Amino acid sequence: MPLTRDSSQTVVDRARRDRAFAKILLEEAVTLFLNGEPDVARIVLRDLVNGTLGFERLATETEKPAKSLHRMLSPNGNPSMDNLSVILDVLRRHLGPKRTGRKAA
Repeated sequence: MPLTRDSSQTVVDRARRDRAFAKILLEEAVTLFLNGEPDVARIVLRDLVNGTLGFERLATETEKPAKSLHRMLSPNGNPSMDNLSVILDVLRRHLGPKRTGRKAA
């Protein structure tokens, strides 16, 4: 049986190259949390972090240790609402509209 690519790695790779896809992942993670599926939401967020800013930068921006963030977004993680909102805010700001350098008229 041939080896297949890990689906998580496929998601990470696409999030790295496709900003629109990364934004959709963020929206999906929030929807999953709100719909009572935190286990899946944490997996989506973990892949999103790995595919965008990475855990070290997330740690810097949240002022939380990277190891703690890894645990929070692990399959058995249990981030508090405060920690979750900080993580989501950093991701939202990171994925927000890119500035073009032009000022609006």
